[in-house]
Amino acid sequence: MSVYLRLEGTKRGADHFGPLVRRYAQRMLRALALESAELSLVVCDDRVMRRINREHRSIDRSTDVLAFALREGMPMAGLVDALGDIVIAWPTAKRQAREHGWSVEREVCLLVAHGLLHLLGFDHATRATERRMMARTHLLMSTALPRRAVVEKPQPRARKKPASRRATGQSARG
Repeated sequence: MSVYLRLEGTKRGADHFGPLVRRYAQRMLRALALESAELSLVVCDDRVMRRINREHRSIDRSTDVLAFALREGMPMAGLVDALGDIVIAWPTAKRQAREHGWSVEREVCLLVAHGLLHLLGFDHATRATERRMMARTHLLMSTALPRRAVVEKPQPRARKKPASRRATGQSARG
């Protein structure tokens, strides 16, 4: 299994998160019987994540994790099974861990699992697919975290309700 790691942006703090991200990814790939797969990991700061998010998704803000799949369908025999890239913003992971009241290690593990599942074709576009993805996230986290770590089922992210037109000052005609 080939798991490549690159640090981008401010390195302060990333030196701890990088090896952790790689270790979690290796454990998850092993659990999924994807030992022959190739995976690229980028641990970056919020400035770099914002740039990547803007360039690839036209969203001008940082986010916690992005996944860029290279694989479509089943891998072909004899070829390297290149899954794609997972990009994790470590400052955001730190903030989110604090907000959720759990360790940074647990948050990073959740983000690796989430990104990996996207690379494998999973999505959370509907409530049903979100539930399935969260269940798989929990399973992957339990294979990656040390045995002594308590793994509670991660809760689905709260969906932001669109602001009413009245609240934003817009009229019904736009």
